Amino acid sequence: MNIYVLLKRTFDTEEKINVSQGSIDEEGAEFIINPYDEYAVEEAINQRDQHGGEVTVVTVGEEESEKQLRTALAMGADKAVLINTEDDLEKGDQFTTVKILEAFFEDKEADLILAGNVAIDEASGQVGPRLAERLDIAYVTTITKMDIEGETVHIERDVEGDVEKVDTTLPLLVTCQQGLNEPRYPSLPGIMKAKKKPLEELEIDDLDLEEEDVEPKTKTIEIFLPPEKESGKVLEGDVNDQVKELVTLLKNEAKVI
Repeated sequence: MNIYVLLKRTFDTEEKINVSQGSIDEEGAEFIINPYDEYAVEEAINQRDQHGGEVTVVTVGEEESEKQLRTALAMGADKAVLINTEDDLEKGDQFTTVKILEAFFEDKEADLILAGNVAIDEASGQVGPRLAERLDIAYVTTITKMDIEGETVHIERDVEGDVEKVDTTLPLLVTCQQGLNEPRYPSLPGIMKAKKKPLEELEIDDLDLEEEDVEPKTKTIEIFLPPEKESGKVLEGDVNDQVKELVTLLKNEAKVI
């Protein structure tokens, strides 16, 4: 079985993020594998171990993304591909990423493609479904369970606090949700083996694409941090007086009534 994982390098939202001049200051920021993509990597490895084949992890990004690809290899993926856009693209969007991935998969026989449900930096959730549409294959989003029997795939997916069961067939693209599995930590032997596993680097020229083919269709005007939360107020005294003060605050300060 040919299994592919779409992986994205994202900044760690649990670390301090600085915004300067309307964009994220990457100097000093911590970068990780997008957490939802870790579920995809883990599930790909599990399915390969059950059904055979190999797992290839693919990312579209800059040279620094090699670190996250090596982490996925240390987790147990077999191969990695970095489509390096550093010298060709100043900015990109979901259209850009999908266009590049579509060209990459043009001559591939993919049985199963896995991606994260969303990326924690932009949270659009578009790349997986849009790629499946361009490749003309079935897709199911936000999956929390997957069993493959021959060409048939039994899936459970998260739907607003409930579970929907879906049966479909390969080839298939799925996006992975929390609860699907528990991603493993790379072991020391895995880290050592990852150094010898193949990591192919491509550029958009290698995919017969020109810069104008992948120009973004959207533009980010500004990025800003949410306002800091103000401390709450504790009302004291008689209950009736507290109620009167609360109504006054809601009316004059919060302006919600």
